Amino acid sequence: MPNLLILHSSGRTNRSVTRALTAQFRDQWQASFPDGGVTERDLVAEACEFVNEAWVAAAFTEEPNRTARMQQVLQVSDGLVDELMAADHVVIGAPLYNFAMPAALKAYFDQIVRVGRTFAFDAEQENPYTPLLPNTPLTVITSAGDGALLPGGALYELNCLEPHLKILASFIGLAEPVFIRVGYDEYQDERHVNSKARAAEALAKHFTHLLERATQPGCAVC
Repeated sequence: MPNLLILHSSGRTNRSVTRALTAQFRDQWQASFPDGGVTERDLVAEACEFVNEAWVAAAFTEEPNRTARMQQVLQVSDGLVDELMAADHVVIGAPLYNFAMPAALKAYFDQIVRVGRTFAFDAEQENPYTPLLPNTPLTVITSAGDGALLPGGALYELNCLEPHLKILASFIGLAEPVFIRVGYDEYQDERHVNSKARAAEALAKHFTHLLERATQPGCAVC
């Protein structure tokens, strides 16, 4: 049965917009795949360590040449990559913090964007980088303090979160992200209420579309 991986990066818990919508996706998943797996990783409660000298040295040493210390340094990273590789669908809850992704989510990507694990490198090729994930479907649920920071808004050029996530996804072999967006969180007015309602509706339709595509040959949860 299919496995779902949910990554939470909001600093808020019970008041989080993104966590409420990832919970909606999870509930729909469990109703549709009662025997399927669900892994939820809270990147705030269980923060990833920042990459340091020891990590870089270990990651860029070929596996047969790694010392026991190097293997220990990469133990958390290896576990995160294994968890990602086992997922049939990935959902990321990512609010827009200071025009970019939360630091907790960036630290996660720094741990899992790994040569030899999630991408291959061949200096002799015209494009030396090859993604190693199998085009795993990706849903990104994001919220912004101002709706103008979302596509079509006057401030969208300041939104560094979405292009960054698209680049990272493509680089390691995640599918083109499907974004579910909520705006006007800072205003807490009718626009925000309506935005949340539209996002919940869009997410439900998106999940229905995933189920329809799952019936196609060779597609688990596309």
